[in-house]
Amino acid sequence: MHQDIIPLYAADIQDQLKKQFAYLSGGRGGDGCPVITFPDYPAFSEIPEKEFQNVLTYLTSIPSLRDAGIGFILVIDRRQDKWTSVKASILRIAASFPGNLQLVLVLRPTGFFHRALSDIAFRFNKDELKMKVPIIMLGSVSELQSYIDKTQLTEDLGGTLDYCHNRWLSRRTAIEGFAQKVKQTAQILQSFGTELAETELPNDVQSTSSLLATHTEKKDKMKEDIRVAVEQGDDILGSITKPVTENPDYKLNQDQLDNQTTVERLLAQLHETETAFDEFWMKHQQKLEQCLRLRNFEQNFREVKAALDIVSERLSAFTDVGNSRSHVEHILKDLANFKEKSDETVTKAKMLASERDAFIQSNHYAVDSIIPKCSELHHLCDAFTTEIERRRKLLNKSLELHDLLEKSMKWCDEGIYLLASQPVDKCQSQDGAESALQEIEKFLDTGAGNKIKELNKIYEEYAHILNEDLKDHVQKVFQKQESMEEMFQKRQVSLKKLAAKQTRPVQPVAPRPEAFVKSPCTSPGLQRENVSNSESSALRRVNYRKAKSETTELHQSRGGSTMDDEENLAVLRQHVMNELIETERAYVEELLCVLEGYAAEMDNPLMAHLIPPELQNKKDILFGNMEEIYHFHNRIFLRELETYVEYPELVGRCFLDQMEDFQIYEKYCQNKPRSESLWRQFSDSVFFQECQRKLDHKLSLDSYLLKPVQRITKYQLLLKEMLKYSKNCEGAEDLQEALTSILGILKAVNDSMHQIAITGYDGNLNELGKLLMQGSFNVWTDHKKGHTKVKDLARFKPMQRHLFLHEKAVLFCKKREENGEGYEKAPSYSYKHSLNMAAVGITENVKGDAKKFEIWYNAREEVYIVQAPTPEVKATWVNEIRKVLTSQLQACREASQHRTLEQTQSLPLPLPASSCASPSRNHIRNTKKTEEKKADLTSLEGCGTTVAPKYPEKGKGWAKPSHSLDASEENDGWSSAEEALNSSDAEEEGAGGAGEIKLTPGKYTVVTDYDKGVSEEFTVKSGDLVQLIREGEDGLWFVKNLSSGREGWIPASNLLMLIGNSKSAQSLSSSESGTASSNLSTSSSCSDSCNVSSTSFSDIKG
Repeated sequence: MHQDIIPLYAADIQDQLKKQFAYLSGGRGGDGCPVITFPDYPAFSEIPEKEFQNVLTYLTSIPSLRDAGIGFILVIDRRQDKWTSVKASILRIAASFPGNLQLVLVLRPTGFFHRALSDIAFRFNKDELKMKVPIIMLGSVSELQSYIDKTQLTEDLGGTLDYCHNRWLSRRTAIEGFAQKVKQTAQILQSFGTELAETELPNDVQSTSSLLATHTEKKDKMKEDIRVAVEQGDDILGSITKPVTENPDYKLNQDQLDNQTTVERLLAQLHETETAFDEFWMKHQQKLEQCLRLRNFEQNFREVKAALDIVSERLSAFTDVGNSRSHVEHILKDLANFKEKSDETVTKAKMLASERDAFIQSNHYAVDSIIPKCSELHHLCDAFTTEIERRRKLLNKSLELHDLLEKSMKWCDEGIYLLASQPVDKCQSQDGAESALQEIEKFLDTGAGNKIKELNKIYEEYAHILNEDLKDHVQKVFQKQESMEEMFQKRQVSLKKLAAKQTRPVQPVAPRPEAFVKSPCTSPGLQRENVSNSESSALRRVNYRKAKSETTELHQSRGGSTMDDEENLAVLRQHVMNELIETERAYVEELLCVLEGYAAEMDNPLMAHLIPPELQNKKDILFGNMEEIYHFHNRIFLRELETYVEYPELVGRCFLDQMEDFQIYEKYCQNKPRSESLWRQFSDSVFFQECQRKLDHKLSLDSYLLKPVQRITKYQLLLKEMLKYSKNCEGAEDLQEALTSILGILKAVNDSMHQIAITGYDGNLNELGKLLMQGSFNVWTDHKKGHTKVKDLARFKPMQRHLFLHEKAVLFCKKREENGEGYEKAPSYSYKHSLNMAAVGITENVKGDAKKFEIWYNAREEVYIVQAPTPEVKATWVNEIRKVLTSQLQACREASQHRTLEQTQSLPLPLPASSCASPSRNHIRNTKKTEEKKADLTSLEGCGTTVAPKYPEKGKGWAKPSHSLDASEENDGWSSAEEALNSSDAEEEGAGGAGEIKLTPGKYTVVTDYDKGVSEEFTVKSGDLVQLIREGEDGLWFVKNLSSGREGWIPASNLLMLIGNSKSAQSLSSSESGTASSNLSTSSSCSDSCNVSSTSFSDIKG
């Protein structure tokens, strides 16, 4: 029955227990039976049955099973009650008591009547009580003490048992709460242990670390709950044993002893649970920590292995053994810096590999997968160290070879200088010759430790570093050494002859430059259009050797005296060539150093933390196309230069062959302002300082970013020097052309820097053609459509305008103030308006000022008076504009002629002069100009009867000029009363004379050389400018050569009209035409007929 009742807790029926209609005092009967007391409770009959059942059930569940099995003794105190109540109480208790009963003791009512009634009624109603145990009616507490010892009875029953119901109830609640706490803790620990055991180990560091932190946090919470529970149990146990502690003679009753035993048992259970959990946690924690250590090892292994792969890959790029001593030293320095930077990676790898023993000693569960990785790291470190040492030895060997080669070259140069420094006049005497011989012999004795002795031994000793380029370099040095020794031998032969007694002195005779010019072989430099670069270089070298051989023979035939000015010039040319090549090598090395030491480091993950966020992904802005420049010089230009090391006077061809590639500098220079602006923002960055420290550079990065700009300007200085010492040499013309081309590139770069600063132009500047000129001018305007008053007011105040002359248009811009620093200090140009070159004309001279000229538009509908800073600047601009207009006229004539020939089905047009092979450059030039003259005459005859040109409407062919001038600039017009020569008048003059070409007074260009004048001293050459003085007979005209100032007669057919005389000026236009017109023309009628691109600008907005 006891087992079937649901367990109750004091906390659940605390209010019912507080009524105290029954209680378990802790007293025991003689055989240890628990005593339950039912004190006098007037409202006993009013207690709800459920509460009654709960209290009895709870009280019978408190004693141990052994004591409860013996049975309970019930003490029913009804001394103050009536018999009827006693009977009802007994009957209710008998019906509801859930436990075994040993004895029922009833203290009957103390009143006389009720006592007598109870005795009688008990005898007659004994069977009605239905008790299976004896019921003893007691009259007093003394009788009760005969059944239960006084010490087991409470004070209200005359005993001495210490009992407080509230204390008992509080203690029972605490004990039961502690028991529940212990049970819940055990369950939570068990669930947590199950969760830990079933948790899968993560595969990455972060997840493992997070899991370990989470589990540790939960463990700490568990431990805290256990600590709190233990404290709670200790407090309860202390309260139970407190009376004994205070009074050693105090005896705990059985219930107190049972409570003490229960709490001690619960505490022991809690300690056992905690100990078991701690052991399990230690194992689980160790496993998680080993897992975390493993994941850290694996992550570090991946990072270190990736870093080793990167440094190994970079090490594999150190394949170059160098092309000079400085280059090898630079590579060795780079290798040392690379090794220093790589040591950190190698050290990390070795430290990680050394963790192998620690894993083994700690009995790590994954030691089988760790050991192979550690072995792999050891192998990679050893392989890297071995390879870097092998590379270093190769470079040291290369350095040794270059030392030998440089010693030989230095010895050769010193020998050449020695030969050049021996004075010619002193060597003519016997003593002088003997002294020179002694100098030569003394110098040759120094060759033992400086020259290359056996070429085959060099090849054998340095076979493992000799590539094709280095092998060629060794051969060239050896050939130079042999050539120098041969020169010494020839000098010795000559000096020995001079040292012998002479009958008469021998005068030294310098060879004439014609020895080179009159070589029977055609110069390859003059056959650029017919042969490839490689064939041209080969022909040039053969020709050079042949010319040199002829010169040597000529010198020997003139008494063997080779010590002349040409020899000194050769030494100087070689000196310039050496400087060119050495500085080129140094330049390439500096570019490589910047690209590897700075640009590559911006992509290095190990340096990423040093780069400011704003600087990331801006490498292209900072370095521009420096990598493209480096590859061009390293792979192409430097190698080509080295092929000319023995033929310095021919190096101009090298520049001309690669001239198009030099255009890449324009892109670099255009990006330079953005690069410098970015540098100034981050020049103090730790990243740049660290890179500079690793490179051991004294100068910061911005100094090296300026190197390409400095280099492109350096070439023209070296070419000028080379040209100065090569004027009578075969390659002089190529040198001059190369110098002109380099200067043209510098000008284009400078112009482009200004062009990119143009703002406000809506169209595409690239569609305007090549930028030819740019510069600042004072500009007055004089427009026919302008208001008269405005023109008068604006006459005296010029506008400041910056003009940009393109092939198809001229732009007028306003220069803005210069701001910023460095390249940012460059000005900007605000676009104002533009003129289509197809409708532009010029007037070369303006009265009263030699620096002014006119640019007019649409038959002087708009006139711009331009004042240059100097007459020279004006002349340059006028000539350039003239070239543009002339080229437009020529294009129109050729197109018209081609169309006419097609319509008449005549013979095809003659081939251009450039397609015909020509034995010399001068012949090509003369042939071209002769054909151009014929083409001009043909075109003039075809266009001679055209009427005045019809100019394109602004709204169709060209956007209207945007006169967005300031208030002060709108009145800048200047009305000129001077007009250019009317083209219709010129046509009328040209109409006279059947077939005869009548020349208009003015300036003309000579199109073919002429040296058969009346005066033998009067000669003109193609390109000379002459002034017509008077007309003669038989087609001859008397002219003045403006170059030489001499006068003479020349055929009219040799002249091409350039600038005609007007009333006040000389003008040139591309929009007025006529046979004898004073203006060159590409009229609208001609444009329409020959499809000249006069409408190609219709989509461009001014």
